[in-house]
Amino acid sequence: MANNGSHPLGKGYVQVYTGDCKGKTTAALGLSFRAMGRGLRTYIGQFMKDQHCGELAAAKMVHPHITIEQYCRNDFHLIQSISRRYDVEKMREGISKVKRAMLSGKYDIVICDEIITAHALNLISLDAMLEIVAYKPDGVEIVFTGRHAPPELILVADLVTEMVEVKHYYRKGVNARDGIER
Repeated sequence: MANNGSHPLGKGYVQVYTGDCKGKTTAALGLSFRAMGRGLRTYIGQFMKDQHCGELAAAKMVHPHITIEQYCRNDFHLIQSISRRYDVEKMREGISKVKRAMLSGKYDIVICDEIITAHALNLISLDAMLEIVAYKPDGVEIVFTGRHAPPELILVADLVTEMVEVKHYYRKGVNARDGIER
């Protein structure tokens, strides 16, 4: 582990941040920032994010405390209309990298950002997500984010938070803003 082979988190748990509203990735990033303040290291695998998100630049500033890798091409929003074989291969590569990070002993927290959304788009199997949970070593916290968490993942998770929209400025036509939504 990041702290001399000990398990600063004890057992380590499985968290799920899901729902149709803003805040899932933001919550996971906040967790990694809080962990950094306690000397913990976080690996973030982003399954449905492109190179233009602010957290990628921020992670470079605080490396090696927070490491981010992305497994999706920049035009992920076109996934429905483009060859899925390439997308599925990129997602499998991401699953492998997440497993390596989780088992490496270098990270206390492993965040699978938007992996649930990738599953909802049939790019990642439920079995692949459940395998991450099954092989999670003690002392590593795993966080899954994304819309439409399947009941099987919710069942094996220790903490599940659903983001519910009460009010959102998107409804007034406000587009995603750099530094706030991306």
